[in-house]
Amino acid sequence: MMENKTKTACETCTHFNADGLKKLGVKTEDFDFILALAGNPNTGKSTVFNALTGLRQHTGNWPGKTVTRAEGAYVYNNQKYKLVDLPGTYSLLSTSEDEEVARDFILFGKPTVTIIVVDASRLERNLNLVLQILEITGKAVLCLNLMDEADRNNIKIDTRILAKDLGIPVVPTSARFQKGIPELIQTISELANGKIQCKPHRIKNIPKNIEKSVNELSETIEKEFPNISNSRWIAFRLLEGDTQIIEALKSGKFVSNEY
Repeated sequence: MMENKTKTACETCTHFNADGLKKLGVKTEDFDFILALAGNPNTGKSTVFNALTGLRQHTGNWPGKTVTRAEGAYVYNNQKYKLVDLPGTYSLLSTSEDEEVARDFILFGKPTVTIIVVDASRLERNLNLVLQILEITGKAVLCLNLMDEADRNNIKIDTRILAKDLGIPVVPTSARFQKGIPELIQTISELANGKIQCKPHRIKNIPKNIEKSVNELSETIEKEFPNISNSRWIAFRLLEGDTQIIEALKSGKFVSNEY
């Protein structure tokens, strides 16, 4: 058994027991925690979703969007987790409806934990999205999926160094073979319950004049929207003239129950 103490992200590479997992399929009501499942297309994200919740998905459209929304749930250690499968995207720059939906849910939906699924055999290409997500949220786990493909191509990844560099737990998986899923479930549980503390990679060495503007704007945003999840990230977007973030502020999306 793991000791009941706070750990850093790079100390989460041991193996866990996933006894107590119960897949609930579409029964997503009355949950204790909400999880976001993000990642590039073709990373096995849907396979991870099914491995956690069972093969059934509850599908519908996002509010005001044509993009499909999939939800599922599971119980682990008597706690219920609602899992929202976000559209597969390569970035969160909101240049498409898929990107906008993924970004908005991570920002406004306030998931307890964001699971970022990447292709271990194409890690470098996937890291762009990972770093963008870590600018928004501090509670995340990297699901290093398709490890079987990486092994087949003689690709070796030091998960401890990767976890240390990213500041979040890294769990290697081959979801289609159920490998690593128990470890992923346990890591999600420990993140949700505060037993793992993340120190996510963030942009550094910002010019002083920009840093000053960001800090001032961030403070103003926090006063206006005290429950906001990441005022600093929003401040950057406002300074860049992001029209969708400006509209979100005006429309009150930050405090709506849309998600």
